[in-house]
Amino acid sequence: MTTDPARLLEQAREGDAAAAGSLLEMYRRYLTLLARVEIGQRLQGKVDPADLVQDTFLDAHRNLERFRGTTEAELVCWLRQILAGNLANLLRRYLGTRGRDVRLEREVLQAIDRSSVLLDRGLIADQSSPSQQAARREQAVLLANALGELPDDYREVIVLRHLDGLTFPEVAGRMGRSVGAVEKLWMRALAQLRQIMGASA
Repeated sequence: MTTDPARLLEQAREGDAAAAGSLLEMYRRYLTLLARVEIGQRLQGKVDPADLVQDTFLDAHRNLERFRGTTEAELVCWLRQILAGNLANLLRRYLGTRGRDVRLEREVLQAIDRSSVLLDRGLIADQSSPSQQAARREQAVLLANALGELPDDYREVIVLRHLDGLTFPEVAGRMGRSVGAVEKLWMRALAQLRQIMGASA
């Protein structure tokens, strides 16, 4: 089966359930990372990011015929919107807000989009020209996939520092390590991330 998102989208629209599943699976790490950041800020310990992503996939699969985009960027944006709607529903349930508040969904989507922009900036120096980047898959998706290949503590230090925006002392407190140990861990994690990204470029 192809790994080209555009081709998989075309096949999924033609009713190929396996293609739809493969297409959505390409974004699991990306969506899980975004969900983890937002859950960490709002619903820590109450919601599993994997469950939220699974609900997002179910909604996307059910509504794929309504998706009108043609590019990977449009698909990724649409998936983020579904994720934001599902997260807003969970916030309503756990935080006791009643009824549908469009402002809450908009706020959650903006927060998810901010995290995606941080990913899209790469956390690491660009290693290719703009034309090469345009030919590649979405940078944020590639980076989320690379983060998924890191050992847990490497991934955690990068997420806490760059996506959650914590200072090194705050990261050290969360991880139960000294500030010096966290700074060294962060440097090793970034070096390994650069290696992974360089290999996949």
